[in-house]
Amino acid sequence: MQLELRGITKRFGAFTANDAIDIVVEPGQIHALLGENGAGKSTLMNVLYGLYQAEEGSILLDGIEQRFSGPGDAMRAGIGMVHQHFMLVPVFTVAENVMLGHEPTKGAGVLDLETARQRVREISARFGFGLDPDARIEDLPVGVQQRVEIVKALSRDAKVLVFDEPTAVLTPQETDELIGIMRQLKEAGTSIVFISHKLREVRAIADVITVIRRGKVVGSAEPTASSQELAALMVGRAVELTVHKQPAAPGDVALSIRGLSARNAQGTVTLDDVDLDIRRGEILAVAGVQGNGQTELANAIIGLLGGLEGSISLEGRELIGRTVKQVLDAGVGFVPEDRSHDGIVKEFTIAENLILDRSDRDPFANGLSLKLGTVRSFAEEKSREYDVRSQGVDTKVGRLSGGNQQKVVLARELSRPLKLFIASQPTRGLDVGSIQFVHEQIVATRDAGVPVLIVSTELDEVVALADRIAVMYQGRIVDVVAPDTSRERLGSLMAGVVA
Repeated sequence: MQLELRGITKRFGAFTANDAIDIVVEPGQIHALLGENGAGKSTLMNVLYGLYQAEEGSILLDGIEQRFSGPGDAMRAGIGMVHQHFMLVPVFTVAENVMLGHEPTKGAGVLDLETARQRVREISARFGFGLDPDARIEDLPVGVQQRVEIVKALSRDAKVLVFDEPTAVLTPQETDELIGIMRQLKEAGTSIVFISHKLREVRAIADVITVIRRGKVVGSAEPTASSQELAALMVGRAVELTVHKQPAAPGDVALSIRGLSARNAQGTVTLDDVDLDIRRGEILAVAGVQGNGQTELANAIIGLLGGLEGSISLEGRELIGRTVKQVLDAGVGFVPEDRSHDGIVKEFTIAENLILDRSDRDPFANGLSLKLGTVRSFAEEKSREYDVRSQGVDTKVGRLSGGNQQKVVLARELSRPLKLFIASQPTRGLDVGSIQFVHEQIVATRDAGVPVLIVSTELDEVVALADRIAVMYQGRIVDVVAPDTSRERLGSLMAGVVA
């Protein structure tokens, strides 16, 4: 099926999110939409999927103009979407999720779950997904959950599939598997729109690349284009894709972790006798497949994890048993892996978010009263310094793109004296321009003598930033290695192979 978008314009008040966008996706083609966060890619796809109504322009399928009043209309016309944040019910089975919204029935309106199971088996067998129709979503790895989303779309006979930042929550291995699935779909004649900001993936999979910047199509490129060329189109300037940093000059041990152990609510060991030291003026990156204790390690240090055994000592002061506020006040800066839930308050303004952990003290407060002028001046200064793009510091943070939300979190955490800086998944979901900025801030923090702990599932990021790499597997530190360690060796360690 051919998809054509003609002159799509979408406004939110005075802000134009999509400005007269023209795109054609041919049958059996993988068409990549590349652009920064906030460029308008997801807005455009939400127009296509019927979630938004465009002020101008038209959508055509095989040359016939379409009118979608909601996602149901889009699905009936043959359009499916695999969202970045999966639209699955965790306690339902695979088959129940696939049938949700268009449930097959038999006599007396009884749900025909066996038909749904059979549909899952058919599509799963066709693409080698290996899905169990009766498996509960909450028990499945993230990569397998994404396959369920794909089956859900295909079960409704989707001829055009939209993948919105599909690799943001996947490991490198799962990303390779997804690329293979997309190639199979293409061979079967499915038209694919692939939304991404990851240059390596776009170059690996796309037939055609359209670049969007600030709501407009600014160019197209072949997948043979260099990463530097694509990055320059995305952000409108030359972008340095390499992390430049001088060799570390580590000082004394600042953070010392000994015998750290923890269990989750089900009694499963999540941290298993962890020993780790971080020195002033070095970046220690924790690598591993997500779910092997990295999140728990960061949360334990910041005070978000209870029931701990062992010791976490910052400059000789024990952190276990302290509240999150007490840990922050001890000089720990923390960028959480899920910024939208744990790093910001969406309904608060930029200015309010920038003082979240200091709103009760000088220089921002006098007793119970905020010094509004001081707060505003500080927010404006940090917005300029960190290039937070908005309509002003009174803008609600929830209205910003992911990259700009991350800049607000970084500005808040790095704008006070620190004895330790922790960043979990610091560039997850960010574009190349924002990634460069975040990396520069992390290196500058190290160079100022602050010990830095990075938790990332992006192996390229780990290797580029780290002065040392600690690899975690099943809650244990299996080894601490140099950043020039081969990828094969790192991959083996991430799989728990130590020898």
